[in-house]
Amino acid sequence: MELYFAPLEGITGYIYRNVHRDLFGGIDKYYAPFVSPCHNPKMKGKEIRDLLPENNENINLIPQILSNRAEYFIKGTKQLYEMGYTKEININIGCPSGTVVSKNKGAGFLRELDLMREFFEEIFNWRDSDYPDLLISVKTRIGVYEPDEFPGIMDVYNDYPISELTIHPRTRAQFYKDKPNLEAFKYAISNSKIPLVYNGDINTVEDFNRIKNYCDGVDKFMIGRGLIGNPNLAAQIKSAAPVTKEELKTYHDRLYLAYEEVMQADRHLLFKMKELWTYLSTSFAEEKKAAKLVRKSQNLSQYHSAIGVIFSDFTVRD
Repeated sequence: MELYFAPLEGITGYIYRNVHRDLFGGIDKYYAPFVSPCHNPKMKGKEIRDLLPENNENINLIPQILSNRAEYFIKGTKQLYEMGYTKEININIGCPSGTVVSKNKGAGFLRELDLMREFFEEIFNWRDSDYPDLLISVKTRIGVYEPDEFPGIMDVYNDYPISELTIHPRTRAQFYKDKPNLEAFKYAISNSKIPLVYNGDINTVEDFNRIKNYCDGVDKFMIGRGLIGNPNLAAQIKSAAPVTKEELKTYHDRLYLAYEEVMQADRHLLFKMKELWTYLSTSFAEEKKAAKLVRKSQNLSQYHSAIGVIFSDFTVRD
């Protein structure tokens, strides 16, 4: 069984990945938040900093590209290959963001199946010619509006040598609402020619066991928000003990100090930590109180007071 850490823009950057790997582990692959190559000759500066090899030593990191144009994907992949990412590149065809979908990227690409075929045709012909050992994987949703779009989408994927297909079984219209459509994933199990990875709503060991029992024969799972809320979740699924309050405190403090080193303004640091607590508060029995305490903090002094109360008085969920 393999467990993958899903990318989450603004959270799972290189600072986060390094702290998580050092303290918890249990992850077989970390996927980086997407980069989006464009007409520029190369990605540079902030858009590529997260992927610099010196920022990701000893991490099995898979870059993710968001694109619906083969020429941009190929250009970006060449640059990443030269940086040392010679094993696998992932294509994001699942992002539900409105600004992404409006450009027919991410989940928006799912409404242009003929263009998707042209895209795959070109990138795999190039890959087979120039980089035959490079794996190209895909992360997808099951449709834009309705689950009945999924069989046609699977037909496209099945026609190409995709190394792994990670399926988040919701439509773009659902974003992260409602329950994952496990029947759609079961359809993929029966009809996919590609090795599958399940992704969606794995927040506890119980969630994992329930979904694994349903996904017969699938042994690769991608976890996102559940791992940010409980950073020990992957290790716990692989038989580690439940996370303790002391471990969460160490995790928080390491992240805080690491972000403090690179952020020039207290306001930015406060917003970054508030974003983290959107998920981390779920590790506490007093989840709503913890989230409210952090949310009400208007400066770092108030933030530290809130954190002191949480780690002193609140209880980690069983």
